[in-house]
Amino acid sequence: MVSASTGRNDGPRRYSERRLAAMRGEPPRLSPAGWVRFALRALGIVVLLLIFVPLHYLYRLFAYGSPFPMYFLRYTAWVVGARVRIVGAPLRRDVFFIANHVSWIDILALAGASGTAFVAKQELGEVPVIGWLCSLNRTVFVKRENRLSVADQINALKDALVDNWSVTVFPEGTVTDGQSLLPFKSSMLSVLEPPPPGVLVQPCVVDYGPVAEEIGWVGEESGANNARRIMARPGSFVLTIHYLDPFSPEEFRGRKAIAARARQEIEAKLVETRGKPLRDFSHTVDAIRYSAPPPREDGAD
Repeated sequence: MVSASTGRNDGPRRYSERRLAAMRGEPPRLSPAGWVRFALRALGIVVLLLIFVPLHYLYRLFAYGSPFPMYFLRYTAWVVGARVRIVGAPLRRDVFFIANHVSWIDILALAGASGTAFVAKQELGEVPVIGWLCSLNRTVFVKRENRLSVADQINALKDALVDNWSVTVFPEGTVTDGQSLLPFKSSMLSVLEPPPPGVLVQPCVVDYGPVAEEIGWVGEESGANNARRIMARPGSFVLTIHYLDPFSPEEFRGRKAIAARARQEIEAKLVETRGKPLRDFSHTVDAIRYSAPPPREDGAD
């Protein structure tokens, strides 16, 4: 098994100039057909809003724990092109999901599959419409560079778990390209020190298959530009969520051991689905203190 930080690379990537421009932060140049696809998908999201948001608030007048945000996010993932396939069985309550992170679509798909709440980076919450959609599902937005927010994050997670929600964290601390796995920041698992009674940890793997690098939100691309680019692309794509075997955090000595166990299982599944080792992440992420390795002289990535 080869880790993202130490593994060998697996050959040159051949990005299109359009994809390279997106990573540089340039706004996507959409064709007329692309604008039509974007408009139709945006209209589809509006229709879903008009259906599910009133149902959600009406339900909340009579009972707690509305299922309509889950349905809304599930169908929003479908509208933007994701055809979600579930492998394994997600626990429904008293569970702490730990997942790799590739795109904002992860949140739509994972919430649609299990109704989970999230901890996600603040930048996602600032994306027009998408941020509000995620807030409907109780997403907790935090700033990666603000260390003081960690305590607030832990308190929010504790409240969620006491309330019998499921909660998902992305301990890489950022999105990647679907071909890499960054070191896990165990501070995001502080709520499990000590673990709340009866709560299990379930690792899960988000796998976009051959379109992972196209879908990935990496480099200098803004959230709004990424959403516009993805919603303008032709066709659909398969997004497979692998729910791995849950384990009890009480069997491990602290959050670092829990993070190591979850990362080991997620890495093994990614290597299995890719059919080759993971590779280094080629983008520097200052906020989480990750530096991309220098280019190799032989031209490999």
